[in-house]
Amino acid sequence: MKTNHGLFLVGCSALALAGCGPTDIASPGTGGNVTINNTTNNPPAPAPTPTPTSTLVTPASECPSIADPQGLTNAGVITGPEGTWRVCRLPARFNVSSTLVKTPGVLYEINGRVDVGTDGGFTASAADTNVTLTFEPGVVTYASSSTAWIAVNRGNRINASGTATQPIIFTSLQNVRGQNDETAQQQWGGLVLLGRAPITDCGTGTVASGGTASTCQRQTEGAASPALYGGTNAADNSGTVRYVQIRYSGAVLSQNSELQSLTTGGTGSGTQFDYIQSFNSSDDAMELFGGVVNMKHLVLVGADDDMVDVDTGSQANLQFVLMIQRSGQGDGLMEIDSNNNETDTPRTRLRLANFTAVQTAVSSNNEANAQASLFMRGNSDVELYNGVVVSPNNECIRMNRSGGANATTLLARSVVMQCNATKYIGSPVSGGYTAAEVATFFGSGSNGNNDAFTPTLTGGFINGANETAVSAFNVTTLSSYFSSVAYIGAVRDASDTWYAGWTCNSAAANFGTTSRSCFAIPTT
Repeated sequence: MKTNHGLFLVGCSALALAGCGPTDIASPGTGGNVTINNTTNNPPAPAPTPTPTSTLVTPASECPSIADPQGLTNAGVITGPEGTWRVCRLPARFNVSSTLVKTPGVLYEINGRVDVGTDGGFTASAADTNVTLTFEPGVVTYASSSTAWIAVNRGNRINASGTATQPIIFTSLQNVRGQNDETAQQQWGGLVLLGRAPITDCGTGTVASGGTASTCQRQTEGAASPALYGGTNAADNSGTVRYVQIRYSGAVLSQNSELQSLTTGGTGSGTQFDYIQSFNSSDDAMELFGGVVNMKHLVLVGADDDMVDVDTGSQANLQFVLMIQRSGQGDGLMEIDSNNNETDTPRTRLRLANFTAVQTAVSSNNEANAQASLFMRGNSDVELYNGVVVSPNNECIRMNRSGGANATTLLARSVVMQCNATKYIGSPVSGGYTAAEVATFFGSGSNGNNDAFTPTLTGGFINGANETAVSAFNVTTLSSYFSSVAYIGAVRDASDTWYAGWTCNSAAANFGTTSRSCFAIPTT
C-alpha cells in the first residue's frame, strides 16, 4: 500500500538478465469500431512483434453466449499489432454463474467495476447469490477504463484456472493497442477477491475478544460503493486463481488508496492461489488484507511500491516466490504490518518460504518509504525460510515497533542476503528497535543465515553454486501446506522451470523462449 508515491514512472529497467475513492463510475468504453495504427512506441520485447501477414487475428463475427441473462455486449472491434479482435463487454454485475469461453478473435472487456455476484452479508445466508464466474484457459480480458476492476464479492467465487501453456490474462486497453513499454503501469484497477475470513483494523464492528464473536468488516480501498470483506470463517472459499497474468494494474482511486494486481480481502484457506504473475503494478504486486491465505508459485515483476504487502491480521503462507524490481523504481520488496489498530488480534503473520528477491537498483536506491528491502512493523510476526535477497545498493531489513506486547517479531532460517554497508535499520521513535537489535533478530552466522552473501544467480533468479551450497530448512514442520524441498530460493537450478511458459517476458525479467512478451497479446 503506497504512502507517498508519484503517479507516473519516467525510468526504465536495466535488469536485462533476468481509503475510499471519490468516484467509481463506469467508463462509456470504446463503443463502436476502434482502429489503432501503431506506427510508434512499439517497445523491444523478447518475443517479436507480429508483422502484417495472413496470420494476424481476425475478429469473431459475434460474441459468445453466457448464462447470465444480461449477456455480453458487442462493443465493436479493436485493432492492435496482433490483428483485429471482436470486443465483448462484460455486464456490470454477474447475477448468474457464467463462463467466458476461449473463442478465436474475441477479447473480453471491462469498462468499469464488474461485480461477481452480490454480497450476502457478514455470514453465509440465503441472501448469498452463489455466483461463480469462470474464465476458460487462454481467455484475455482487458480494461478500457483506468477505474475498471473486478470485485468477487463475499459468498461468490471466481474460477480463473488457466494452464501452463494457456494462461489467463488480465490487462489493459493500451496493451491491446500495442502502446506499452517498460514504464507502463496504472492503466486499470486489478482483481479483488472478498471473503469472510477474520480480519483486523475494522472499518465497522470489532474483533473477537474474551469470548465475544468478531463483527469486524472493512471496505475495499477506493471503492465508492460497498465492497466489504471480513467474517468468521477461516476456511472461506472465494474460488481459484491459477496460471494467471495480471498486467499494468494499480489505478489510484483516491489518495493513498490504490488497487494492486491482486488484492485479497478476508479470503479464506479454501481459496486456491497458484502460478500467478503480476507485471508492472503501479502499487503493490499483491496486498493481502486479513484472512487465511495460502499461495505458491508467484512471479512478481516491476511493482512500483512493494512486491508483497501483508496486513490487517492476515495469516499467510507463501512458497516459491520470485520478486524482481525494475532498477531505480519501486519501494521495498516486502511490507508487513497492521496499519492502525496494533492491539487487534489475530496478529499479522507471514510465513515466506523459498523466495528469491532481487532489487539491484544499478544507479539508485529503490526505497522511497520502506527505506529497506524488507520492512516489518506494528504487530506483525514475520518468518522467513530458505530465502535469497539480492539488494547490494540498499539496506536489507528495517523493523519498527510501537513497544510492549505489540512489538514486531522476526524469525529467519536459511536466509542469505547481499546488502549495502548499513544492512539494518531500527525504529526512529524512543523505545523502538535499534539497528543492532534488528541484526541480532536476523542472526547472521547462525541457523543458516548470512548477511554477507555473494550471490551467483544465473539468468537473474536461478540458483548458482553459492545458493546450492546453503542447507535448506525443512518447512513441512511449519504447515502441511508447504512442499518439502532441499534447496533455498525460488528456483533450484536450470532444470527447475516452473516459471516458464505461462509468464510474460520484459527487460526486467526474461523467463525463456516459451514465455511470450508482456507487450503482446497471445493469438493462440
